[in-house]
Amino acid sequence: MTARVAHLVRHPIKSAGFEEVAEVRLTAGDAFPFDRFWAVAHAAARLSEPVTWAPKLQFLRGWGSADLMAVSCISSDPDKGEVTLAHPRREQATFRPDDAADADRLIEWLRPLWPANRPDPARVVRVPGQALTDQEQPLVSVNSLSSLADLSARTGRPLSMHRWRGNIWVDGWEPMAELDLIGREITLGDARLLVEEPIGRCRATGANPDTGEQDVDTMAALNAAYGHADFGVFARVIEGGRVARGDEVQA
Repeated sequence: MTARVAHLVRHPIKSAGFEEVAEVRLTAGDAFPFDRFWAVAHAAARLSEPVTWAPKLQFLRGWGSADLMAVSCISSDPDKGEVTLAHPRREQATFRPDDAADADRLIEWLRPLWPANRPDPARVVRVPGQALTDQEQPLVSVNSLSSLADLSARTGRPLSMHRWRGNIWVDGWEPMAELDLIGREITLGDARLLVEEPIGRCRATGANPDTGEQDVDTMAALNAAYGHADFGVFARVIEGGRVARGDEVQA
């Protein structure tokens, strides 16, 4: 079976919404376009001034609130700096996070989805030219639908790909074969990537993106099935180009 790109996903606001796109243009040395473009810092965050990349502990994140995992990005417009978010228990709303008033509205929209016993959502952050991913390096995540299907079968329930907040989903690899690609190059459409490291997962992936409730111990399932908690790989774009759903993946 020929491996192909099955899904392309971006997350304009860190830990607050996922959006599928039909195609993307990757750039050498850059992260996935319009992914983790903004993040929401909490009141106890320790950020430099001017703000630069900071570790995930400084921001609202799925580890701290399963409810955040059910936020979806209905649409986004990078040219306008605009996102429309939805959630099962919140009214759909559109924001331009670079606008101060809209940033305040976004914080208030997210507040009920963040635990009251944690530092309050306080500030929308953007660092020009820097994706606010969990790692400072500009990497994209590559994941396998076969691995997801295998883990789903082992847990006895279908697991949504959006639990994993991945960028690129490949169909056609053997389960967990992506972990054998560390140090190797792969091509997707017109782009070429160097696979650099496995993605170590956390309890945020136990949250159901349809309900915002913790319903599967994914950490225990990964360890029981494979002896580790890695799922997917990080890759660096070394040659940019257009990538679209259905493009062949060569490894």
